[in-house]
Amino acid sequence: MRKNHIIPKHLLFLFIFGLMLTGIKAQTTGNDEKYNLPYKNTYLKEPLVAENEYRIAKAQTIEPGSFDAKKILPVPIWSGHPKELEMYWKAWQIAIGNILAPQLGSGFVSSYLDTAYNGNIFMWDSAFMLMFARYGDRFFPFQRTLDNFYAKQHPDGFICREIQADGADSFERYDPVSTGPNIMPWSEMMYYHQFGDTERLHKIFPALCAYYKWLKLNHTWRNGTYWSSGWGTGMDNMPRVQPEYNMIYSHGHMIWLDTNLQQLFTANLLFEMGFYLERWQEIEEFEDEAVMLKKYIKENLWDEKTGFLYDQYADGSLSSTKGIGAYWALLTDVLDDNQLDRLVKELDNPETFNREFRVPSLSADNPKYKENGRYWQGGIWPGTNYMVMTGLANKGFRKQAREIALNHYKQIFEVYKNIGTFWEYYSPESAEPGFMARKDFVGWTGLPPIAGLIEFVIGIRGDYSKEQIVWDMNLTEENGIERYPFGPEGMITLKAKERRSVNDEPKITIDSNIPFELLVHYGDKEKTIKVTPDKQNY
Repeated sequence: MRKNHIIPKHLLFLFIFGLMLTGIKAQTTGNDEKYNLPYKNTYLKEPLVAENEYRIAKAQTIEPGSFDAKKILPVPIWSGHPKELEMYWKAWQIAIGNILAPQLGSGFVSSYLDTAYNGNIFMWDSAFMLMFARYGDRFFPFQRTLDNFYAKQHPDGFICREIQADGADSFERYDPVSTGPNIMPWSEMMYYHQFGDTERLHKIFPALCAYYKWLKLNHTWRNGTYWSSGWGTGMDNMPRVQPEYNMIYSHGHMIWLDTNLQQLFTANLLFEMGFYLERWQEIEEFEDEAVMLKKYIKENLWDEKTGFLYDQYADGSLSSTKGIGAYWALLTDVLDDNQLDRLVKELDNPETFNREFRVPSLSADNPKYKENGRYWQGGIWPGTNYMVMTGLANKGFRKQAREIALNHYKQIFEVYKNIGTFWEYYSPESAEPGFMARKDFVGWTGLPPIAGLIEFVIGIRGDYSKEQIVWDMNLTEENGIERYPFGPEGMITLKAKERRSVNDEPKITIDSNIPFELLVHYGDKEKTIKVTPDKQNY
């Protein structure tokens, strides 16, 4: 005779609870299996993420060549300056040594240039690093470093700002420090203007737009302006929030100036990208937001009395902290000519930003300013310095851009001569590393010895979309570059002979396998050269 089995209540409860957990887990299966979580699924899926092919791509390990890289990498020419050229090659050597393969099971899809910090990859470090690494694209596809961020995009568009080598996010997505700054589109567009790689634009466009939309949905106040945090801005301990808030972890109920400027800048970059891809109609709301942000920043974050841009507190008052983040405005059209002149003039003020070495991240008249830098309380950071120099050059302030570039380059070089390596950041008052800075940092400190040398010391900047190279020629020694990569196939040598003064018209030898226009600035003059592969002397 069959017996009746009565299940105890506590076992029945465990059985039902187990079914509930199974149901929750089932919500996150399929392509999103890697986001299984011990709590309910709260993802509101962004359709653009479905176009992000990096999320389902297979990992590709790419072995770099040996450091006999001088046969492939660009070769700068600067007669009489062997130590500076040694520094250039040392930066490449350290960078190449930081190329890592994706860990098995990490979800990373490509070998990458490591941040050289703690074994994790960082969003804004990587974006800045690739601004010098793009010159080595013929040696190694450094730009694919960002592919690993795209591969780890969440179903709603979120991308964590710091990802561990095993593929795990370092922060939960709704944490105020979880993400930012949003400058990957800038890095990608710099790469595009160097090489004209439209195929890459097609692949990255959905991921970048989805991430922008996530920020818009999750990092804005009711008036549409953006908030962040110390870690979220990348400028960890800059004294910005009011005293009752934590300067590193809290949003402080504040409108964050640099985050709004970056979103304005990025909206226009994505719109430009969409124009090249004939997809701009899909993101017309980005253009509308850019108009709104420009109006708000100009009317509410600009202080006419001091001629500077500031964060805004919850009560509508402006902070008094002058930080380097205000100079993201140089990459936008947010200010009129008079305001822009005043903002740039502040860079020459010895009481604030024109210190022994430029540009301190925090103005020297701030009570928290430290002579040893103390991270973002005055430290000299290669990434933000490169932003300032590039923005000045783009706005036509070439003289100021070069002065700051040479000053920054001098500091990096003096420390290199004394110690033989590079550091995470530097002191604003002496030729020394910053307080507790990490050494052998290439890392974004590859910017001054590589991109800084090419673009501001020698003065060569290219834009393949215009088929134009601009040469701000200020050196009088023989100078130039060999194997300058330009476009998908272009390989160019530019060499200027020694001159008596910067006002003398340069004699230039050019060897190129593609046609392009060379615009040369010298003294207060300029000349345009139509370069063809069958001619060398100009």
